[in-house]
Amino acid sequence: MGNTESTRDEGTTQGFATRAIHAGYQPNAENGAVNVPIYASSTFAQDGVGGMRNGFEYARTGNPTRKALEANLAALEHGSYGRGFSSGMAATDCALRAMLRPGDHLVIPDDAYGGTFRLIDKVFTQWGITYTPVAVNDLDAVRAAVTDNTKAIWIETPTNPLLNVGDIAAISEIAHAANAVTVVDNTFASPYLQQPLTLGADVVLHSTTKYIGGHSDVVGGVLVTNDEELDAAFAFLQNGSGGVPGPFDAYLTMRGAKTLAVRMDKHCDNAEAVVDFLQGHPAIESVLYPGLPEHPGHEVAARQMTRFGGMVSVRLKDEQAALDFCSRTELFTLAESLGGIESLIEHPGAMTHASTAGSVLEVPADLVRLSVGIEDIADLLGDLEHALS
Repeated sequence: MGNTESTRDEGTTQGFATRAIHAGYQPNAENGAVNVPIYASSTFAQDGVGGMRNGFEYARTGNPTRKALEANLAALEHGSYGRGFSSGMAATDCALRAMLRPGDHLVIPDDAYGGTFRLIDKVFTQWGITYTPVAVNDLDAVRAAVTDNTKAIWIETPTNPLLNVGDIAAISEIAHAANAVTVVDNTFASPYLQQPLTLGADVVLHSTTKYIGGHSDVVGGVLVTNDEELDAAFAFLQNGSGGVPGPFDAYLTMRGAKTLAVRMDKHCDNAEAVVDFLQGHPAIESVLYPGLPEHPGHEVAARQMTRFGGMVSVRLKDEQAALDFCSRTELFTLAESLGGIESLIEHPGAMTHASTAGSVLEVPADLVRLSVGIEDIADLLGDLEHALS
Protein backbone atom coordinates (compact mmCIF):
# COMPACT_ATOMS: atom_id res chain seq x y z
CA MET A 1 0.00 0.00 0.00
CA GLY A 2 1.18 3.50 -0.80
CA ASN A 3 2.35 6.10 1.65
CA THR A 4 -0.73 7.33 3.57
CA GLU A 5 0.89 10.18 5.42
CA SER A 6 -0.90 13.53 5.27
CA THR A 7 -0.24 15.56 2.14
CA ARG A 8 -1.66 18.77 3.64
CA ASP A 9 0.56 21.75 2.94
CA GLU A 10 1.34 23.81 6.00
CA GLY A 11 0.51 27.02 4.15
CA THR A 12 -3.22 26.35 3.79
CA THR A 13 -4.02 29.68 5.44
CA GLN A 14 -2.44 31.41 2.44
CA GLY A 15 -4.53 32.72 -0.44
CA PHE A 16 -5.61 30.40 -3.24
CA ALA A 17 -3.24 31.69 -5.92
CA THR A 18 -0.31 31.50 -3.50
CA ARG A 19 -1.13 27.90 -2.61
CA ALA A 20 -1.60 27.01 -6.27
CA ILE A 21 1.91 28.21 -7.04
CA HIS A 22 3.78 27.05 -3.94
CA ALA A 23 1.95 24.20 -2.18
CA GLY A 24 3.53 20.77 -2.47
CA TYR A 25 7.02 21.80 -3.50
CA GLN A 26 9.79 24.17 -2.47
CA PRO A 27 13.03 24.75 -4.45
CA ASN A 28 15.18 21.75 -3.67
CA ALA A 29 18.37 21.93 -1.63
CA GLU A 30 20.54 20.34 -4.30
CA ASN A 31 20.22 22.93 -7.07
CA GLY A 32 17.35 25.25 -6.17
CA ALA A 33 15.10 24.22 -9.07
CA VAL A 34 12.04 26.48 -8.87
CA ASN A 35 9.75 23.97 -10.61
CA VAL A 36 9.27 20.41 -9.45
CA PRO A 37 11.64 18.10 -11.38
CA ILE A 38 10.25 15.35 -13.60
CA TYR A 39 11.49 12.22 -11.84
CA ALA A 40 11.55 9.85 -14.81
CA SER A 41 12.57 6.81 -12.83
CA SER A 42 10.61 3.56 -12.53
CA THR A 43 12.49 2.46 -9.40
CA PHE A 44 14.50 3.98 -6.56
CA ALA A 45 17.72 2.83 -4.86
CA GLN A 46 17.28 1.55 -1.31
CA ASP A 47 19.65 1.94 1.59
CA GLY A 48 19.68 -1.72 2.47
CA VAL A 49 16.76 -4.15 2.26
CA GLY A 50 13.58 -2.22 3.04
CA GLY A 51 15.56 1.01 3.45
CA MET A 52 13.52 3.36 1.29
CA ARG A 53 14.75 6.91 0.77
CA ASN A 54 12.01 9.38 1.70
CA GLY A 55 9.38 6.71 1.21
CA PHE A 56 10.09 5.89 -2.44
CA GLU A 57 10.74 2.40 -3.78
CA TYR A 58 8.81 1.88 -7.04
CA ALA A 59 7.13 4.47 -9.25
CA ARG A 60 3.69 2.84 -9.28
CA THR A 61 3.66 3.08 -5.50
CA GLY A 62 5.05 6.60 -5.33
CA ASN A 63 6.97 9.15 -7.36
CA PRO A 64 8.29 12.52 -6.13
CA THR A 65 6.69 14.48 -8.98
CA ARG A 66 3.33 12.82 -8.34
CA LYS A 67 3.66 13.37 -4.61
CA ALA A 68 4.17 17.11 -5.19
CA LEU A 69 1.04 17.24 -7.36
CA GLU A 70 -1.01 15.34 -4.79
CA ALA A 71 0.07 17.71 -2.03
CA ASN A 72 -0.67 20.72 -4.21
CA LEU A 73 -4.19 19.64 -5.11
CA ALA A 74 -4.97 18.57 -1.54
CA ALA A 75 -4.00 22.06 -0.37
CA LEU A 76 -6.24 23.69 -2.99
CA GLU A 77 -9.23 21.68 -1.74
CA HIS A 78 -8.37 22.19 1.96
CA GLY A 79 -7.77 18.44 2.19
CA SER A 80 -5.31 16.40 4.19
CA TYR A 81 -4.79 13.67 1.59
CA GLY A 82 -4.57 13.68 -2.21
CA ARG A 83 -4.22 10.75 -4.60
CA GLY A 84 -3.42 11.22 -8.28
CA PHE A 85 -4.68 8.98 -11.08
CA SER A 86 -4.12 8.47 -14.78
CA SER A 87 -7.60 9.84 -15.62
CA GLY A 88 -10.74 11.14 -14.00
CA MET A 89 -12.39 7.79 -14.69
CA ALA A 90 -9.54 5.94 -12.98
CA ALA A 91 -10.16 8.13 -9.92
CA THR A 92 -13.90 7.44 -10.17
CA ASP A 93 -13.32 3.70 -10.39
CA CYS A 94 -10.99 3.76 -7.38
CA ALA A 95 -13.42 5.75 -5.25
CA LEU A 96 -16.33 3.43 -6.05
CA ARG A 97 -14.35 0.24 -5.41
CA ALA A 98 -12.96 1.61 -2.16
CA MET A 99 -16.40 2.53 -0.81
CA LEU A 100 -18.75 -0.15 -2.15
CA ARG A 101 -19.21 -3.88 -1.75
CA PRO A 102 -21.69 -6.31 -3.36
CA GLY A 103 -25.18 -5.51 -2.14
CA ASP A 104 -24.46 -1.84 -1.47
CA HIS A 105 -26.52 1.01 -2.90
CA LEU A 106 -25.41 4.30 -4.42
CA VAL A 107 -27.28 7.54 -5.14
CA ILE A 108 -26.19 9.38 -8.30
CA PRO A 109 -27.35 12.47 -10.21
CA ASP A 110 -30.08 11.96 -12.81
CA ASP A 111 -27.95 13.98 -15.24
CA ALA A 112 -24.51 12.63 -14.34
CA TYR A 113 -21.52 12.61 -16.67
CA GLY A 114 -21.96 9.86 -19.25
CA GLY A 115 -18.70 8.11 -18.38
CA THR A 116 -19.61 7.93 -14.69
CA PHE A 117 -23.04 6.53 -15.52
CA ARG A 118 -21.58 3.97 -17.94
CA LEU A 119 -19.11 2.71 -15.35
CA ILE A 120 -21.77 2.34 -12.68
CA ASP A 121 -24.52 0.97 -14.93
CA LYS A 122 -22.45 -1.39 -17.05
CA VAL A 123 -19.69 -2.49 -14.66
CA PHE A 124 -20.61 -2.01 -11.02
CA THR A 125 -24.10 -3.46 -11.38
CA GLN A 126 -22.41 -6.73 -12.44
CA TRP A 127 -20.72 -6.62 -9.04
CA GLY A 128 -24.06 -6.47 -7.24
CA ILE A 129 -24.17 -2.69 -6.76
CA THR A 130 -27.53 -0.96 -7.14
CA TYR A 131 -28.06 2.74 -7.77
CA THR A 132 -30.81 5.34 -7.84
CA PRO A 133 -30.60 8.45 -10.05
CA VAL A 134 -32.09 11.58 -8.47
CA ALA A 135 -32.19 15.28 -9.17
CA VAL A 136 -29.37 16.79 -7.12
CA ASN A 137 -31.37 20.00 -6.68
CA ASP A 138 -34.26 18.16 -5.00
CA LEU A 139 -33.32 17.44 -1.39
CA ASP A 140 -36.55 15.53 -0.75
CA ALA A 141 -35.76 13.26 -3.69
CA VAL A 142 -32.20 12.73 -2.45
CA ARG A 143 -33.49 11.90 1.03
CA ALA A 144 -36.12 9.52 -0.34
CA ALA A 145 -33.54 7.68 -2.46
CA VAL A 146 -31.44 6.71 0.56
CA THR A 147 -31.96 3.10 1.71
CA ASP A 148 -30.62 1.00 4.56
CA ASN A 149 -27.77 -0.19 2.35
CA THR A 150 -26.85 3.20 0.82
CA LYS A 151 -23.12 3.67 1.29
CA ALA A 152 -22.50 6.80 -0.78
CA ILE A 153 -24.24 9.77 -2.33
CA TRP A 154 -22.34 10.80 -5.45
CA ILE A 155 -23.07 14.26 -6.80
CA GLU A 156 -21.85 16.68 -9.41
CA THR A 157 -22.49 20.36 -8.86
CA PRO A 158 -22.90 22.01 -11.24
CA THR A 159 -23.94 18.87 -13.10
CA ASN A 160 -22.70 17.81 -16.50
CA PRO A 161 -24.32 18.85 -18.85
CA LEU A 162 -27.52 20.43 -17.50
CA LEU A 163 -25.75 22.61 -14.91
CA ASN A 164 -28.08 21.76 -12.05
CA VAL A 165 -26.85 22.69 -8.59
CA GLY A 166 -26.80 20.49 -5.50
CA ASP A 167 -26.61 21.85 -1.96
CA ILE A 168 -23.38 20.20 -0.79
CA ALA A 169 -23.87 20.95 2.90
CA ALA A 170 -27.46 19.70 2.96
CA ILE A 171 -26.73 16.56 0.93
CA SER A 172 -23.75 15.79 3.16
CA GLU A 173 -26.04 15.98 6.20
CA ILE A 174 -28.44 13.54 4.55
CA ALA A 175 -25.58 11.16 3.78
CA HIS A 176 -24.06 11.34 7.24
CA ALA A 177 -27.43 10.72 8.90
CA ALA A 178 -27.49 7.44 6.98
CA ASN A 179 -23.83 6.63 7.75
CA ALA A 180 -23.02 7.15 4.09
CA VAL A 181 -20.24 9.07 2.37
CA THR A 182 -20.69 12.15 0.18
CA VAL A 183 -18.52 12.32 -2.93
CA VAL A 184 -18.52 15.54 -4.96
CA ASP A 185 -17.27 15.62 -8.53
CA ASN A 186 -15.96 19.19 -8.48
CA THR A 187 -14.64 19.20 -12.05
CA PHE A 188 -16.96 21.88 -13.44
CA ALA A 189 -16.39 24.34 -10.60
CA SER A 190 -12.69 23.66 -9.96
CA PRO A 191 -11.25 24.20 -6.46
CA TYR A 192 -10.95 27.91 -7.23
CA LEU A 193 -14.71 28.40 -7.29
CA GLN A 194 -15.83 25.75 -4.78
CA GLN A 195 -14.29 23.63 -2.00
CA PRO A 196 -16.72 20.81 -1.09
CA LEU A 197 -14.72 19.50 1.88
CA THR A 198 -15.28 22.79 3.70
CA LEU A 199 -19.03 22.30 3.16
CA GLY A 200 -19.18 18.84 4.71
CA ALA A 201 -18.36 16.51 1.81
CA ASP A 202 -16.13 13.51 2.53
CA VAL A 203 -14.39 13.13 -0.84
CA VAL A 204 -13.72 15.48 -3.74
CA LEU A 205 -13.01 14.16 -7.22
CA HIS A 206 -11.61 16.00 -10.22
CA SER A 207 -10.89 15.10 -13.76
CA THR A 208 -7.69 17.14 -13.72
CA THR A 209 -7.77 16.88 -17.51
CA LYS A 210 -10.20 19.78 -17.39
CA TYR A 211 -9.75 23.11 -15.55
CA ILE A 212 -6.87 22.08 -13.29
CA GLY A 213 -4.63 21.01 -16.19
CA GLY A 214 -6.31 23.68 -18.26
CA HIS A 215 -4.45 23.32 -21.57
CA SER A 216 -5.96 20.20 -23.19
CA ASP A 217 -2.58 18.48 -23.16
CA VAL A 218 -2.74 15.99 -20.29
CA VAL A 219 -5.23 13.47 -18.89
CA GLY A 220 -5.53 12.85 -15.16
CA GLY A 221 -7.67 12.61 -12.05
CA VAL A 222 -7.45 13.14 -8.30
CA LEU A 223 -9.24 12.16 -5.09
CA VAL A 224 -8.93 14.45 -2.06
CA THR A 225 -10.21 13.76 1.46
CA ASN A 226 -9.65 14.53 5.12
CA ASP A 227 -10.59 10.99 6.13
CA GLU A 228 -7.49 8.93 6.88
CA GLU A 229 -9.32 5.60 6.55
CA LEU A 230 -10.75 6.50 3.15
CA ASP A 231 -7.38 7.72 1.98
CA ALA A 232 -5.75 4.45 3.04
CA ALA A 233 -8.31 2.59 0.92
CA PHE A 234 -7.67 4.91 -2.03
CA ALA A 235 -3.90 4.50 -1.64
CA PHE A 236 -4.17 0.71 -1.56
CA LEU A 237 -6.15 0.61 -4.80
CA GLN A 238 -4.05 3.33 -6.42
CA ASN A 239 -1.00 1.14 -5.91
CA GLY A 240 -2.70 -2.23 -6.32
CA SER A 241 -4.50 -1.39 -9.56
CA GLY A 242 -1.81 0.92 -10.86
CA GLY A 243 -3.90 3.59 -12.59
CA VAL A 244 -1.36 6.30 -11.75
CA PRO A 245 -0.17 9.32 -13.73
CA GLY A 246 3.35 9.28 -15.11
CA PRO A 247 5.79 11.91 -13.85
CA PHE A 248 5.49 14.07 -16.98
CA ASP A 249 1.68 14.03 -16.69
CA ALA A 250 1.98 14.99 -13.02
CA TYR A 251 4.34 17.83 -13.95
CA LEU A 252 2.02 19.19 -16.66
CA THR A 253 -0.98 19.04 -14.33
CA MET A 254 0.89 20.85 -11.56
CA ARG A 255 2.06 23.47 -14.04
CA GLY A 256 -1.55 24.01 -15.07
CA ALA A 257 -2.72 24.33 -11.47
CA LYS A 258 -0.36 27.26 -10.92
CA THR A 259 -2.43 29.49 -13.23
CA LEU A 260 -5.86 28.16 -12.26
CA ALA A 261 -6.93 31.33 -10.43
CA VAL A 262 -6.23 33.74 -13.28
CA ARG A 263 -7.64 31.37 -15.88
CA MET A 264 -10.87 30.76 -13.98
CA ASP A 265 -11.54 34.46 -13.60
CA LYS A 266 -11.20 34.88 -17.36
CA HIS A 267 -13.34 31.81 -18.04
CA CYS A 268 -16.05 33.27 -15.80
CA ASP A 269 -15.81 36.74 -17.36
CA ASN A 270 -16.19 35.30 -20.85
CA ALA A 271 -18.96 32.89 -19.86
CA GLU A 272 -21.01 35.71 -18.37
CA ALA A 273 -20.69 37.70 -21.58
CA VAL A 274 -21.63 34.65 -23.66
CA VAL A 275 -24.71 34.09 -21.47
CA ASP A 276 -25.79 37.71 -21.92
CA PHE A 277 -25.46 37.37 -25.69
CA LEU A 278 -27.22 34.01 -25.98
CA GLN A 279 -30.12 35.04 -23.78
CA GLY A 280 -31.10 37.68 -26.26
CA HIS A 281 -30.69 35.57 -29.40
CA PRO A 282 -33.86 34.38 -31.17
CA ALA A 283 -32.31 31.03 -32.13
CA ILE A 284 -31.80 30.07 -28.47
CA GLU A 285 -34.78 28.65 -26.59
CA SER A 286 -33.15 28.70 -23.15
CA VAL A 287 -29.78 29.24 -21.49
CA LEU A 288 -28.66 27.03 -18.60
CA TYR A 289 -26.19 28.82 -16.32
CA PRO A 290 -26.15 28.99 -12.49
CA GLY A 291 -25.25 32.68 -12.61
CA LEU A 292 -28.65 33.60 -13.96
CA PRO A 293 -31.01 34.83 -11.21
CA GLU A 294 -33.83 32.73 -12.70
CA HIS A 295 -31.76 29.53 -12.60
CA PRO A 296 -33.39 27.21 -10.01
CA GLY A 297 -30.01 26.62 -8.35
CA HIS A 298 -28.82 30.21 -8.38
CA GLU A 299 -29.28 30.86 -4.67
CA VAL A 300 -27.43 27.70 -3.64
CA ALA A 301 -24.68 28.30 -6.19
CA ALA A 302 -24.22 31.87 -4.95
CA ARG A 303 -23.84 30.53 -1.43
CA GLN A 304 -21.32 27.77 -2.09
CA MET A 305 -19.42 29.09 -5.14
CA THR A 306 -17.37 32.26 -5.50
CA ARG A 307 -18.40 32.61 -9.17
CA PHE A 308 -20.47 30.52 -11.55
CA GLY A 309 -17.93 28.96 -13.88
CA GLY A 310 -17.06 28.74 -17.54
CA MET A 311 -19.59 26.11 -18.64
CA VAL A 312 -22.77 27.16 -20.44
CA SER A 313 -25.47 24.91 -21.90
CA VAL A 314 -28.24 25.99 -24.26
CA ARG A 315 -31.32 24.44 -25.77
CA LEU A 316 -32.38 25.19 -29.34
CA LYS A 317 -35.67 24.60 -31.12
CA ASP A 318 -34.84 20.99 -32.08
CA GLU A 319 -32.03 18.48 -32.56
CA GLN A 320 -31.19 19.62 -36.08
CA ALA A 321 -30.79 23.21 -34.94
CA ALA A 322 -28.43 22.00 -32.22
CA LEU A 323 -26.38 19.96 -34.69
CA ASP A 324 -26.23 22.89 -37.10
CA PHE A 325 -25.02 25.19 -34.34
CA CYS A 326 -22.23 22.75 -33.44
CA SER A 327 -21.13 22.47 -37.08
CA ARG A 328 -20.93 26.19 -37.84
CA THR A 329 -18.61 27.58 -35.17
CA GLU A 330 -14.94 28.21 -35.93
CA LEU A 331 -13.30 29.45 -32.72
CA PHE A 332 -15.52 27.14 -30.65
CA THR A 333 -13.93 23.85 -31.67
CA LEU A 334 -16.25 20.87 -32.01
CA ALA A 335 -14.68 18.47 -29.54
CA GLU A 336 -15.29 16.54 -26.36
CA SER A 337 -13.74 17.55 -23.03
CA LEU A 338 -13.85 20.98 -21.40
CA GLY A 339 -11.97 23.39 -19.19
CA GLY A 340 -9.12 24.23 -21.52
CA ILE A 341 -7.99 27.70 -22.51
CA GLU A 342 -9.61 27.22 -25.93
CA SER A 343 -13.38 27.32 -26.37
CA LEU A 344 -15.15 24.05 -27.21
CA ILE A 345 -18.65 23.18 -28.37
CA GLU A 346 -20.34 19.79 -28.33
CA HIS A 347 -23.65 17.94 -28.68
CA PRO A 348 -23.83 15.88 -25.45
CA GLY A 349 -26.52 13.50 -26.70
CA ALA A 350 -24.30 12.27 -29.53
CA MET A 351 -20.92 12.79 -27.87
CA THR A 352 -20.01 12.83 -24.16
CA HIS A 353 -23.38 11.48 -22.98
CA ALA A 354 -24.16 8.99 -25.75
CA SER A 355 -23.98 6.19 -23.17
CA THR A 356 -27.09 7.57 -21.44
CA ALA A 357 -29.32 7.09 -24.52
CA GLY A 358 -32.48 5.18 -23.65
CA SER A 359 -31.94 5.56 -19.89
CA VAL A 360 -33.45 7.93 -17.36
CA LEU A 361 -30.26 9.98 -17.73
CA GLU A 362 -30.73 10.60 -21.46
CA VAL A 363 -30.02 14.25 -22.25
CA PRO A 364 -32.23 16.41 -24.49
CA ALA A 365 -31.44 16.13 -28.19
CA ASP A 366 -31.69 19.90 -28.59
CA LEU A 367 -28.95 20.55 -26.00
CA VAL A 368 -25.57 22.07 -26.82
CA ARG A 369 -22.76 22.46 -24.25
CA LEU A 370 -20.18 25.23 -24.43
CA SER A 371 -16.86 25.28 -22.64
CA VAL A 372 -16.04 28.97 -22.82
CA GLY A 373 -12.31 29.59 -23.15
CA ILE A 374 -10.15 32.61 -22.48
CA GLU A 375 -9.93 34.07 -25.99
CA ASP A 376 -10.89 37.71 -26.68
CA ILE A 377 -14.58 37.92 -25.92
CA ALA A 378 -15.41 39.99 -29.00
CA ASP A 379 -14.07 37.18 -31.18
CA LEU A 380 -16.05 34.52 -29.31
CA LEU A 381 -19.29 36.48 -29.57
CA GLY A 382 -18.66 37.07 -33.26
CA ASP A 383 -18.18 33.34 -33.76
CA LEU A 384 -21.44 32.52 -31.99
CA GLU A 385 -23.32 35.18 -33.94
CA HIS A 386 -22.03 33.77 -37.22
CA ALA A 387 -22.92 30.18 -36.22
CA LEU A 388 -26.45 31.11 -35.20
CA SER A 389 -27.26 33.43 -38.10
